[in-house]
Amino acid sequence: MDKRTTAAAVVAELRDGMTLGIGGWGSRRKPMALVREILRSPVRDLTLVSYGGPDVGLLCAAGKVRKLVYGFVSLDSIALDPQFRRARESGAIEALEFDEGMFQLGLYAAAIRLPFLPTRAGLGSDVVALHPQLRTVRSPYEDGEELVAMPALPLDVAIVHMNRADARGNAQYLGPDLYFDDLFLGAAKRRFVSCEQVVETREFTQLGSLHTLRIHRGMVDGVVETPGGAHFTECPPDYGRDEAFQRAYAAAAKSDEAWADFHERFLACESEAAYQDALRAWRTDG
Repeated sequence: MDKRTTAAAVVAELRDGMTLGIGGWGSRRKPMALVREILRSPVRDLTLVSYGGPDVGLLCAAGKVRKLVYGFVSLDSIALDPQFRRARESGAIEALEFDEGMFQLGLYAAAIRLPFLPTRAGLGSDVVALHPQLRTVRSPYEDGEELVAMPALPLDVAIVHMNRADARGNAQYLGPDLYFDDLFLGAAKRRFVSCEQVVETREFTQLGSLHTLRIHRGMVDGVVETPGGAHFTECPPDYGRDEAFQRAYAAAAKSDEAWADFHERFLACESEAAYQDALRAWRTDG
């Protein structure tokens, strides 16, 4: 089955109030072209589930987020996304922060259709104290150990970005880490992959070893070919993080006037192609 589709068709599946999982890690290989398409859409009141980066910041700034479930929100070379900081400090969003390991287990539990998974992560920390909805369970075996029962994090829709994919939905990462993109897809009812390039299936083994092929067609409902689709986050080996643009993004968040200018130039674009054109013009101006 040919699963190639468009960013607009993917975002058309979103509805107000849905739970959306976004793959990648901080400012690394985020499906930013799909995020930009969400910014152009009317959808609102999303629950985002993410190891967050500028995906979270941009969607918070646009008023698209009602609740955020996260392990962190960072731009990597900039410690904290400024638009996330503003939304968090102002109380504009409901926030549910987990230890990174707990977050991973929540996705894994959803992927294998369990209501929770036991873990030591969170014990002895304020995570449990700050989230009274968390429960503990006791091992039924001789040890009798008390453990945190990390609830599953089921998703309505998940979006991730890969280096390569074929038309049937098999996808490949070529950088140093898959992060937990396979778990995001496994935890979701509808699953979409954007990629730098759609290739023939036989090309996968020429590009990387078998361990880079963790996402198979049974985990994917649609594939969007979008070169530069992770910009301004990194997508090695295709390209690194656009540090200059990321600094411009962070600087623009310091005032409403600067943000309005940034939004008009880069985020009000009517399409991803127009965004890429604006980006090329910015680089020429700089």
